[in-house]
Amino acid sequence: MTDLMETYIENRTLVQPNHTNMLGKTHGGNVMKWMDEVGAMAAMRFSGETCVTARVDRMNFDLPIRLGDSALVTAYVYDAGSTSVKTRVTVEREDLRTGESERTTESYFVYVAIDEDERPTAVPELTVTSAKGDRLRETALDGEASHE
Repeated sequence: MTDLMETYIENRTLVQPNHTNMLGKTHGGNVMKWMDEVGAMAAMRFSGETCVTARVDRMNFDLPIRLGDSALVTAYVYDAGSTSVKTRVTVEREDLRTGESERTTESYFVYVAIDEDERPTAVPELTVTSAKGDRLRETALDGEASHE
């Protein structure tokens, strides 16, 4: 069994000119790629298997991430089926000079664990053993319900 907090991953990317459009804002496709990668890392950490993207729930780009900002992508596993792994993935923009940050994007990704033959394979049961883990799981379940 794998605990939710063991799946928690944060990754930062400094937004460079090659990540942006002509307005100096990060391309949505780059944000989606970063989210998918970090979500997959959380799913693989949980399952101990290679995981592939099966579904992405609605994704809203609430705020842009500017050139020179840091994009902080956070993901964790909040639920699992027999071969599927559900992750909550969020993005915040950080101004590295001031330390100010704000949420820009949030979504829910589902991954499927696969074996060496690229066939779905079983994943462990998710456990939650801390108050922080309970809060994260409840936040994800509430958000998932509002996305449906």
